Amino acid sequence: MTIQAMILKMSEGLGRTLSIFGLTLLFSLPLGLVVAFLRMSKIKPVRAIAKVYISILRGTPLMLQLLVVAYGPFYLFGMGVSRNKLVPIIIGFSLNYAAYFAEIYRGGIESMSIGQYEAAAVLGYSRMQTFMRIILPQVIKRILPSVTNEVITLVKDTSMAFTLAYQEMFSIGKQIANSTTSFMPFVIAGVFYYIMNMVVAVGMSKIENSMNYYR
Repeated sequence: MTIQAMILKMSEGLGRTLSIFGLTLLFSLPLGLVVAFLRMSKIKPVRAIAKVYISILRGTPLMLQLLVVAYGPFYLFGMGVSRNKLVPIIIGFSLNYAAYFAEIYRGGIESMSIGQYEAAAVLGYSRMQTFMRIILPQVIKRILPSVTNEVITLVKDTSMAFTLAYQEMFSIGKQIANSTTSFMPFVIAGVFYYIMNMVVAVGMSKIENSMNYYR
């Protein structure tokens, strides 16, 4: 198989890789904010549940979590295994990354000075208005570098979808490598991932620069 044929074949799985990436961000970013609020709750049981969730999701391998989501319902409750592998993959990825984003959000929110809340209260802002108009924009600016690191990691982690035999780019590359006994598919995959991460890094850098208010 020629290099051009390998690239063409692997590009068929690139769309699936991008689907995992995009859908995971779509669900994990807002879910992470919800988990962060639960983690900071004044209600101890709620805070404890959030802490356990974060601890488990960050403390166990993503591969194991994907297997649990995909096959756990069958072994525990006798439910059928979904034929659409993308569904458990997105659920597993989203739950995993939400735990990481939650701690990033929490760090950003808790780094804000209490004085800003007090000043907003004096000006007549409600708690929701204070958070949405004053706190959140500053939090986003502070956490962007950490979020960028997680997004770049997500690009590479999409290859973990092979755990559920999902035909994304890396899985197709492995199949080609096995059938042709060639290392070239892995090189091509590496180039694809590198380009994707460069696009993410440049995009996030532009967003970060646009939020440098004091320059």
